[in-house]
Amino acid sequence: MGTLADESPCGYRSLVTESPFPRLVDLTGRVALVTGAARGLGRAAVLRLHGLGASVVINTRDQARATALAAELGERATAACGDVAAADVPAALVQAAVDRFGRLDIIVNNAAFARSTRLPELGAAEFREALEVNMVAPFLLTQAAVPIMRAQRFGRIINISSSAGRTVSTLGGAHYTASKAGLLGLTRASAKELGVFGITVNAICPGMIDTELTREHATDELLTRLATGYPVPRLGTAREVADLIAFVASDAAGYITGASFDITGGDLMMQL
Repeated sequence: MGTLADESPCGYRSLVTESPFPRLVDLTGRVALVTGAARGLGRAAVLRLHGLGASVVINTRDQARATALAAELGERATAACGDVAAADVPAALVQAAVDRFGRLDIIVNNAAFARSTRLPELGAAEFREALEVNMVAPFLLTQAAVPIMRAQRFGRIINISSSAGRTVSTLGGAHYTASKAGLLGLTRASAKELGVFGITVNAICPGMIDTELTREHATDELLTRLATGYPVPRLGTAREVADLIAFVASDAAGYITGASFDITGGDLMMQL
């Protein structure tokens, strides 16, 4: 039986026979910094990026957790602790990556402030803290990385927003929704300015993902009820989100920038 390549008049046969299709995502030689990597999506991203060949800088506020994960992964991993909302930490994390591995190619802005405080009880201090972690820290990390990525003519900034940023949060408070929506605006503005330097900036918008954080904010009964209403009737997994992060971080996504990738099991379907 012939194949499409066999029958094509455009030379596809030689492409297939002489150059087997490469692995779509190969991060060998790349260096990635993942914030909020102690558990959940951050930890899954570290494991996936490392498994695809990248060296990883593991950021958490907990020294022991970061060090343990780095030791587990070995030579291509290092711990870089610190609260990303602290003024001097974002630049220090970028410098730690360069000091350890000589470059920085990928930033996954995953650290998040997520609380379910309802609007009548929500104070200004808590609202501002959400903005600092979920918006200001990604801005400062991106800004600190620009000179390095510009010199390399390569960079991937991946902001972990949420379906809340596209509509409204199911479990989180108004400050969570507002900050995640703002992160999408930052993503688009950064993409517009930085593409000329070979730096892409994109956002991932997970829906209800089965992580420790999700289960801290909802009962098993509520999660089951919500999931059965999705077109794909289950919670997503951290590994599925990590797979999407890995693709966006790869060379294969070089012409994608300013995009927001929904991964929601069909819970959110929007026509632009």
